[in-house]
Amino acid sequence: MPDATLPDSVLALLPIIMPARGLDAAPSSSVEIIRLTGVEGGRRARGTVVVIDVLRSFTVSAYALAGGARECLLVPTVTEARALNAMIPDSLISAEEDALPVPGISISNSPTQISAADIKDRVLIQRSSAGTTVMAAVDSADDLFAGSLVVASATVKACLSRRPRMLTLVASADHPEDHACATYMEGLLRGERPDPDRLLEPLRQSDRYGRVMRGDWPGFPPTDIQLSLAVDRFDFAMPATRHASYQRLTAAGALPPNG
Repeated sequence: MPDATLPDSVLALLPIIMPARGLDAAPSSSVEIIRLTGVEGGRRARGTVVVIDVLRSFTVSAYALAGGARECLLVPTVTEARALNAMIPDSLISAEEDALPVPGISISNSPTQISAADIKDRVLIQRSSAGTTVMAAVDSADDLFAGSLVVASATVKACLSRRPRMLTLVASADHPEDHACATYMEGLLRGERPDPDRLLEPLRQSDRYGRVMRGDWPGFPPTDIQLSLAVDRFDFAMPATRHASYQRLTAAGALPPNG
């Protein structure tokens, strides 16, 4: 398979974060784990819910927060993203429609672009066709997290600290990388150590992967793949809180159990 090498200009801007440590909370054999997909899956999700978008929305969120962003605000439409941007001074938008750049928005849902952006102490507003749209569909979660491979173990740790009876893993799209991340997280929840390279092989054999690696996808540089598949790069979870017109992500360590 092609091996994307990050340019020095991107490497120099990447945040240096210690890899995720082992789980502090004990793996659980009693929690009921449910696997769902897409917007309908988001609507049906219950208990502690993790919405997964590896390529690329919640990978962008992780790199933004690791790079010093104050928060990420998730919205389901570009119109809402532009409206929030107009209301929040010095905020940035990361957006795509149908996995393509949006005219007038310079950051196209790309972790490569967000790693090179001046994000420190700023608010990132995100819109994506899968991740943010599915998050908006979740309305019955006890606790809600945004998930991706770069924060997988930390997200599992945060979920286990809540001692859930039910946990729903929602692949935001029917793509192999989102299912691989869900399988990896489910294994960790059960005390196993799944092999992420093996789980990601269907992605690497896909036409989508080949198109990106050839540089044939506008707004989707090959370096996005390498950044997105850096399993457990960051040691924080991304809990989401619902507000009137958006959902707010922040970076947090393992959350304390409910008192």
